[in-house]
Amino acid sequence: MRTVGCLIFDGVRAFDYAVIGEVWANRTSRPGLPAFDLLVCGPEGARVRLGGGLERVPDHGPAALVDCDLVVVPGVEDPAVRRSPEILDALRAVSAAGVPIASLCAGAFVLAEAGLLDGREATTHWALAPELARRFPAVTVRPEVLFTGGDGLWTSAGVAAGIDLCLHLVRTAHGQQAAAAIARAMVTAPFRAGGQAQFIPSPVPDPAVGDDPLARLRAEVLTSLDAPWTVRRMAGAALMSERTFARRFTAATGAAPMRWLLDQRVLAAQRLLEETDLPVDAVATHCGFASAVSLRPVFTARVGVAPREYRRAFRGREDARGLRGQVVTA
Repeated sequence: MRTVGCLIFDGVRAFDYAVIGEVWANRTSRPGLPAFDLLVCGPEGARVRLGGGLERVPDHGPAALVDCDLVVVPGVEDPAVRRSPEILDALRAVSAAGVPIASLCAGAFVLAEAGLLDGREATTHWALAPELARRFPAVTVRPEVLFTGGDGLWTSAGVAAGIDLCLHLVRTAHGQQAAAAIARAMVTAPFRAGGQAQFIPSPVPDPAVGDDPLARLRAEVLTSLDAPWTVRRMAGAALMSERTFARRFTAATGAAPMRWLLDQRVLAAQRLLEETDLPVDAVATHCGFASAVSLRPVFTARVGVAPREYRRAFRGREDARGLRGQVVTA
């Protein structure tokens, strides 16, 4: 995934447009990050009115989208507004060409209006989900998830969830380190686990946090993922009862303690598979799994491919790091 197209038109949310630029703007001057080419596409020769009174003249017409590796549709200010045939036809052409498409927040309404979500699962901001389901009954709306995706089509929930989806797409195509580097530059969490109903922001623990026992505990766990961590052991390290610990941990991270731990172990396994030549069994035990056999189903459920396939896809094979034809679910 090198060339990313951002489709803009009247009524696009300025925040979503900015997110796309932050994630995929050309980063050739930043070592270790992929060099993306972001094409801002829209109605030919038109001045597009974004939300908040901003204006932008597209650099390219809609025809340029079919040559991209990914097309991203920002959210819209008013989902009830019907989009022009030019925009809808451009999206249909992109889909027909096999180019993956992702929408942020209420951008799902635009994909649905183009008929691209018929027979698929999709999400949008939880407050807009009932309207999406009412207007487009052929779409299976999942208001509880952060983002949905597979077979080259993704939708995300509202606001920050758009960032999560963008980072997920970078991670899928270029590996976890690239996504983490972009997340650090944006000062945001590189990974959040769960669904929209349970997706409270879960910041990466900062070992420098002084008096927060939960932050100190998370930092300790991250440095010893191979230890036999249990809720009881974590609660004891945080000097809390198990019930109080579980409640406060979930409130702070948006995930139950053992769910959070499992997610961190999978993320660590991804890093080791990308960056080292350790055998998969060694990766598994280093990250707290008994063996490669126990790692495989958990890793596959969260990442979409088995550990060995993941390593083949992401270690030294830039030509294999595209999104076309991949199926990724969240």
